[in-house]
Amino acid sequence: MKSSKYNTQTKQQIIRSALNQLTHSQEAKHYLKRYQNHDEMNFAVVKVGGGTLADELEILAESLALLSHLGLNPIVIHGAGVQLDKGLAHAGIKTSKKNGMRVTDEACMKVIRPVMYDVNHQLVRALEQQGVRAYGVVHGVFECRYLDQQTYGLVGDVEKIHLSPIKQAIQTGSIPVLSCLGETASGQVLNINADVATRELVWKIHPHKIIFVTPTGGILDNKSDIISAIQLNNDFDYMIQQPWLHSGMKLKLQQIKDMLAPLDCGHSVSITSSKNLARELFTYKGAGTFINMGEKINESLELDQSNLSLLHAIFEDAFGRTFKTDFLSNLKIKKIYLAESGRAAAIISSGFRNHAYLHKFAVTKAGQGEGLAASLWQQIIKDFPQLYWRSRTNNDINDWYFKQADVSVKSTAGDWVGFSCGLFPAESLECIQQAFKVDSGWQSIQEQTTVSIQQNVKEAHHV
Repeated sequence: MKSSKYNTQTKQQIIRSALNQLTHSQEAKHYLKRYQNHDEMNFAVVKVGGGTLADELEILAESLALLSHLGLNPIVIHGAGVQLDKGLAHAGIKTSKKNGMRVTDEACMKVIRPVMYDVNHQLVRALEQQGVRAYGVVHGVFECRYLDQQTYGLVGDVEKIHLSPIKQAIQTGSIPVLSCLGETASGQVLNINADVATRELVWKIHPHKIIFVTPTGGILDNKSDIISAIQLNNDFDYMIQQPWLHSGMKLKLQQIKDMLAPLDCGHSVSITSSKNLARELFTYKGAGTFINMGEKINESLELDQSNLSLLHAIFEDAFGRTFKTDFLSNLKIKKIYLAESGRAAAIISSGFRNHAYLHKFAVTKAGQGEGLAASLWQQIIKDFPQLYWRSRTNNDINDWYFKQADVSVKSTAGDWVGFSCGLFPAESLECIQQAFKVDSGWQSIQEQTTVSIQQNVKEAHHV
């Protein structure tokens, strides 16, 4: 243990340096307070693959050490796929996989056990070199039966989870580092698929955060960009059919869906990289792929009193402004989209030459970072593949809009950017030029001030 050389001042410098790298320190403070209010056992489960341990061990240890210095000790569970492939090949043992499971006979197990011990020890040692306590837990957590001995050999199906070794580690201020080895009731050691072991552990303890650390840092789209968020109830059927989602990520996405399905709606999974672990935990936008079950997005063709007040609340919260009287009621609406929780909404109106115009699109502050924008967008584009819209040049979401658009044009005055998708170039330019002339619907600052004064006068008279 080398933690003795790390004094309190050094730890504070590490924390300050790391938090300064985050986008907004206020966001970091918000999340830190939230996490510290949770029971230590329920903070986070972090699953790390063998590839990450082989290539990014030091970076991973630094990120995990930051959490420990903040008083947050995650439960780390690791695989060792890369290391096992190398060890088995070196021993001249040929192995195969069935349904994602490594077929394991006695000869394989003689290699698997020492390799797994070694990988576990390497991660524990790397954490200790960062000045934190770490406790390797190789056995005693997963009690198993044979998954299918005839088909898979010495592969376990988890029946019980014993938390005592994990609790003991956390109570001593250590990060528990778990391997994916289990035992039968009679003591036979069995190999467990790392994602399956993670799922069973998550179901047992219901952690606040579930994190998969991978070399890719997230799920990649057809342009090899990281998909920022996925809402499985809305996105899963579409994504699983896409040719660009490779087989490994398809399997992982299915396993994550199975993992989240029985949990309450507040649970989520983040897939991120070693270096971006802190950003994924401590910022709204994160730095990986955020996955949850999501919520239903309701559609309607017209305004009524119930959705009108909710739309006012969502858009005025998101934009920090007030609508002109009866503005929404007078729009020629094609369709309204409203998230079930009331945290996101969009309005498509009849625009230039009856083309679909995205008049308003917003996610409230409370709903940001959960994939609502992506799910909302996917539903809109499915209904309106030809669409145009505009945005203020200083809008934080513009980088995202540029990725969704086929065409983008800045206004002559430089205060707006117009976007379109699915339209012919000439049509796009015509529509966007018209978009620059559309009434935003917001009261001016002077109007808002007048309304506020009138309201205060009424309240004063009422008192």
